[in-house]
Amino acid sequence: MLNKEYKVIGVMSGTSLDGIDLVCVTFVFADTWEFEIHEFETVKYNSDWTTKLKDLVQFSPQELNTVDEEYTLYLSEIINAFVEKYNIKEIDAICSHGHTALHQPDKGITYQIGNLPKLSSLLKQNVVCDFRIQDVELGGQGAPLVPIGDELLFSEYDFCINLGGFANISTKENSQRIAYDICPVNIVLNFYIRKLGLDFDNKGVLASSGNINHSLLNELNALDFYTLNPPKSLGLEWVNETIFPLIDSYNLQTKEILRTYVEHVSYQISEQVENNESWKILVTGGGVFNSFLMERIKATTKAGIVIPSKEIIEYKEALIFGFLGVLKLRNEINCLSSVTGAKQDHSSGKIFYA
Repeated sequence: MLNKEYKVIGVMSGTSLDGIDLVCVTFVFADTWEFEIHEFETVKYNSDWTTKLKDLVQFSPQELNTVDEEYTLYLSEIINAFVEKYNIKEIDAICSHGHTALHQPDKGITYQIGNLPKLSSLLKQNVVCDFRIQDVELGGQGAPLVPIGDELLFSEYDFCINLGGFANISTKENSQRIAYDICPVNIVLNFYIRKLGLDFDNKGVLASSGNINHSLLNELNALDFYTLNPPKSLGLEWVNETIFPLIDSYNLQTKEILRTYVEHVSYQISEQVENNESWKILVTGGGVFNSFLMERIKATTKAGIVIPSKEIIEYKEALIFGFLGVLKLRNEINCLSSVTGAKQDHSSGKIFYA
């Protein structure tokens, strides 16, 4: 007999390195799924962890194993502190994404650190984690995984777009859910603003003060990835190999880089969204707080942009990874082949019982 109600903690760390997102949420099934968020928090990475995580693609296998052990311990400390701080009781599971170290699905490679079996014993809780690897083994991209949540929790929107390290989009096409990465966003914007000693471009003020370099913009928009049909996904490796060298070859001031890149992002998003004024687009992720970026996105599409509550903006991915864990506990489909390109729909993730 399957439970109708699950209280879980969803945990997410994205490529933008903003920190670890944690959300305590109850999911209830009564013909359709509903949820209630109880507590939420982002724990910022210190400079040591930021440096280490942004360089993971350079690590040897042995170094990755070591940092995996360290990160699993660190993650357990963060989650335990969250549980204690909010006095959270009767948890059905901790549902954790971990942090992506390598993502090269075309080579059959994806590796998220922080998903070791000992996480369960450190937390003394059931843990559901490592949601990507099975999909890659089935020939899929291992990403994006959030669309099952868009399908079952946010179906009233025509499009769901997340503006995190990468922008990704989810929509219905011919009665099937499709989703894919659009382009890098905060992983690029934050990289350049950090050269000025800032964590992010607050409200996009610096970007708005720059001028567009049209030659760079045209080269960015002409990259081969944008001509590929979905399913498709992006990783830090592609950004390091393609985006950064191209931008750096122009030797521009930071404000020009940011202004040009904001225009690139807004253009790529507009290319994916049909300009139907009656359609609604739910936009979430840290990029929503970049007012200038949002201004440019709104200017390039006629569809209605819907910005939800702060906890949904910031914690939608953590919320949905909690949901992925619930579906895994029920042995129900949480990964859609129409989205990832895997051989079949499946129930992805590993369960470590306390």
